[in-house]
Amino acid sequence: MKIVGVTGGIGSGKTTFCKVWEKLGAAVYFADDAAKKLMVHDESLIKKLKKTFGEDTYKADGTLNKSHLIQEAFEKGRVDTLNKLVHPAVAKDFKAFVQKAVSANKKIVVKEAALLLIGGRPEDLDIIVLIMSDKKSRIGRVVERDDVSEKEVENRDSKQPSFDQLTHLADYVVANDGTQKELERKAEKLYTKVLE
Repeated sequence: MKIVGVTGGIGSGKTTFCKVWEKLGAAVYFADDAAKKLMVHDESLIKKLKKTFGEDTYKADGTLNKSHLIQEAFEKGRVDTLNKLVHPAVAKDFKAFVQKAVSANKKIVVKEAALLLIGGRPEDLDIIVLIMSDKKSRIGRVVERDDVSEKEVENRDSKQPSFDQLTHLADYVVANDGTQKELERKAEKLYTKVLE
């Protein structure tokens, strides 16, 4: 079994790429979605978040108070603090996901995450795929997808690593400056190659 990391900037096409691999039979772990789930279901993580960012991190019904957390983490420059709490929980969850994939005889397991290459290349991944797309295209896609302003997307983008400087850490760099169909075809081709 091969464990593949897929990364890239906001709006680069990571999810589209991974959905193709999922259809082809890979077990795909979407780290952002998992993090959101863990933040409302993992009791130990909930305790740590409340202790660090205050009781207001959660609403009375137990849901995450996103506006409070965004203010505390992003606007006060404490994103690293948030990541240090969430990342270990995600890593543990991913390990369990890999075990399930092994039991299901999956040949490829994918971890899709924007912050995959922070701090270098992760040792638990066999292959790294980096999806690259020019900034203008990426921002345009996110504005359309999330119905947000360009300024908001640029702000989120500025918090991400500069992927141009991380290409040396990837085994495959996939350019996504064409149509969605073209990206899907590239994903299919690479899946076949990785399976060999």
